[in-house]
Amino acid sequence: MAGIPHDHYEPKTGFQKWLHERLPIVSLAYDTLMLPTPKNLNWWWIWGIVLAFCLVLQIVTGIILAMHYTPHVDMAFASIEHIMRNVNGGFFLRYVHMNGASLFFVAVYIHMFRGLFYGSYKAPREVTWIIGMLIYLAMMATGFLGYVLPWGQMSFWGATVITGLFGAIPFVGEAIQTWLLGGPAVGNATLNRFFSLHYLLPFVIAALVAVHIWAFHTTGNNNPTGVEVRRGSKDEVKKDTLPFWPYFVIKDLFALAIVLLVFWAVVGFMPNYLGHPDNYIEADALATPAHIVPEWYFLPFYAILRAFTADVWAVQFVSWITGGIIDAKFFGVLAMFGAIFVMALAPWLDTSSVRSGKYRPAFKWWFRLLIIDFIVLMWVGARDTEFPHDWISLIGSTYWFAYFLVILPLLGVFEKPTSPPETIEEDFKAHYPDAPSAAE
Repeated sequence: MAGIPHDHYEPKTGFQKWLHERLPIVSLAYDTLMLPTPKNLNWWWIWGIVLAFCLVLQIVTGIILAMHYTPHVDMAFASIEHIMRNVNGGFFLRYVHMNGASLFFVAVYIHMFRGLFYGSYKAPREVTWIIGMLIYLAMMATGFLGYVLPWGQMSFWGATVITGLFGAIPFVGEAIQTWLLGGPAVGNATLNRFFSLHYLLPFVIAALVAVHIWAFHTTGNNNPTGVEVRRGSKDEVKKDTLPFWPYFVIKDLFALAIVLLVFWAVVGFMPNYLGHPDNYIEADALATPAHIVPEWYFLPFYAILRAFTADVWAVQFVSWITGGIIDAKFFGVLAMFGAIFVMALAPWLDTSSVRSGKYRPAFKWWFRLLIIDFIVLMWVGARDTEFPHDWISLIGSTYWFAYFLVILPLLGVFEKPTSPPETIEEDFKAHYPDAPSAAE
């Protein structure tokens, strides 16, 4: 890891030296496992291993399910039933894959909000944050594509609504929508394309994850204090850090076991709890569901999409100054993607000199309100657009943008943070005064 002195792999036997000269894969694994990691990491840092497990789980179960799935509008729904009823262990594989997506998003949301609170996006980790946001976008795309494959009512109409959003883009929207669908409407070409992309994107995510890990191995892990590891000498590094193996690997595996206890309980006793009943009805282009609801992990941004109607003054103003080019539908699309974009800009919008929210009293309150706002948007995204849900969506959407574009920059100017500890070792000793030092 550049900039932090630590012990590197040294081949000893003749074979090890031969392999190291040609393919230093053992060195890469050793340096990863022995990575100097801040010793004060708390339990909010365990979600990385959960995410890694979910990615492997989704790829493995997805490959097996693809062996029995038929991407054709006349057979897709029946092939899912075939998997559930006739394939050995098919029902279990499908339930694991289906609920694995939910666990993936639970972990990624906790991981992201932990990064937002502790300032993990701040210099020198801006690139790590941006790569993480790209992973999140790829996850959202993969989740949406996978939701279409069962070819139930929600699958079909969800594809119709979401692809219709691209049609709202001025001038080129219709061409983009036709390209996505493979024709004038959702049909067999659409299902084939979505199946191919759903199979491909997890491997793109895996590649991005490798780059993400490489990025934070280069800059070092952030920690609850936001204080950097001292890099003067190996002795100073050892005072602030512990090797990733065995200390954090064992801790992460223990946490993963606890998370999986809950996950297997959901898979075993309530596997359909997070699914929509209408998606167990085969797709029918002539029967529109009473209420089209995406998966729970899309709901906050779905609420933002629907919040900006033609009655909102901001939409009317933008439509007026653009001569009607940006109408209410396109404004909603911009708001939905903009909500993710402003989160990606957090490294440049946060002007505070203190990295960790742990030492920012005013920031804590605004951040707690952001979490509540996210949960409220998730709740209202599953409701109709009648009063008061429309107002709740609009207020929640307004706060989301205000937090990143107004509150976060101003807090850095007016907030009076407390002083973080001088070193990671000092923080660790404050929490564990009886722990032996590196010298001991």
